[in-house]
Amino acid sequence: MSQESYPEKNSWDWDKASREIASVSQWIASFPEVQEFAVSPDGERIAAIIMTDDEDFTVCVNGELWTNRFEKAWSLKFSPAGILFCIGMNNDEWTVIQEDQPWEETFDYVWNMKFSADGSGVAVNIRTPDGYAVALNGITWGNKFVQMRSLEVSPDGKRAAGSIQLESLTEGDIFSFKKGLWSLAVDGETWGGHFLNVWDGAFSGDGTKIAAEVRLVSGAQTIAVNGAQWTTEFKAVWRPIFSPGSHDVVAPCLTKDGWRLLVNGKPLWSKSFNQVWHTVFSTNGAKVAAVVSPEFGRWTIGIEGNVWRNTFGEVVLAPVFSPDGRRVAAVAKDSGNWSVIVDDVPWRETFDMMWDPVFSPDGLHVAARAARGTDYFMVVDGKIVTQAVDDLREPVFSPDGSKLLIKPIENGRYIRRIVDLKDLV
Repeated sequence: MSQESYPEKNSWDWDKASREIASVSQWIASFPEVQEFAVSPDGERIAAIIMTDDEDFTVCVNGELWTNRFEKAWSLKFSPAGILFCIGMNNDEWTVIQEDQPWEETFDYVWNMKFSADGSGVAVNIRTPDGYAVALNGITWGNKFVQMRSLEVSPDGKRAAGSIQLESLTEGDIFSFKKGLWSLAVDGETWGGHFLNVWDGAFSGDGTKIAAEVRLVSGAQTIAVNGAQWTTEFKAVWRPIFSPGSHDVVAPCLTKDGWRLLVNGKPLWSKSFNQVWHTVFSTNGAKVAAVVSPEFGRWTIGIEGNVWRNTFGEVVLAPVFSPDGRRVAAVAKDSGNWSVIVDDVPWRETFDMMWDPVFSPDGLHVAARAARGTDYFMVVDGKIVTQAVDDLREPVFSPDGSKLLIKPIENGRYIRRIVDLKDLV
């Protein structure tokens, strides 16, 4: 989740240095079961799904229980706007619960909760007696489908889409399968074409267009935008994305020369690679980066077609741009050790696990959480800046970049801590 999505960061409390929000050890002692914790973006709330003594489930927020009880509950998460959601079931009917208020409509099943970038929209895949569909902000599509396999939400939270199966398929009916039974539904209305498969998609910034991976026949894939296919076919493609502020579509495609990054079906980068994926634009759209494999078994980052010198043997995760687009960081694993690489320079400290790096607003500093065994640490510019704690959530820089919000659980207590950056670096 990009921190640029947090809509009210300026209004957060950046003054009080340290506050204990809740004693989670008391929760663990008081309830038969306490599931994974969720922490709000501003750090003011910590929540968990808990089992009561009556063996039903509810949500505990800062030590206070929701009034609603459920036979089952899962997928507890805060939206970018700081609103708390989960999925719950009673009497075999599932729904979404928003801040202890269940949606009016219930379903046979609910899964795959996703938020818009600004947090204004929440959508889920649903199953009903009439078929599969999407519910967006509590409103269900009118059309239902045989099957549904994905979900995308527009940046403004007003639209949703997903890959859908158009017709039922009996076992062994290869002829119906070959003619193509899949398409994409946007706001419940399907694209005109039939495809062998439809995979991951993405909305444009203004929400008027959506692009997706499609398989035409066995061994032939391409990108479709609002149902219209690129004119060139490829052996394989990965998830397309839109350039910020435009309707240009960029996607990694397997050409006769290898994997290349294309824009609107034409080469964007002159170089080809063993693999290209996890494409990311800078916020202003001026640069594009991706994870690339320049040689078999080695991974690194490519930016505007230029490849970092350092390569890694196990994995490199999606690149992260600084707000001004000048710097790039990524998490990588090599020889069993995780670390962060910033502008092609690996941090010296390595860990058993690391999470996505976060840039300061001016792009000068990078923070990331890390773990060694059961101990968690905050790392800033390659330096461990906290003692080992029991758990740790995503750091957040203040709007002026002078402070860092750290969200640790230490000695059974969840603490909201504000630290001056000058004391850490």
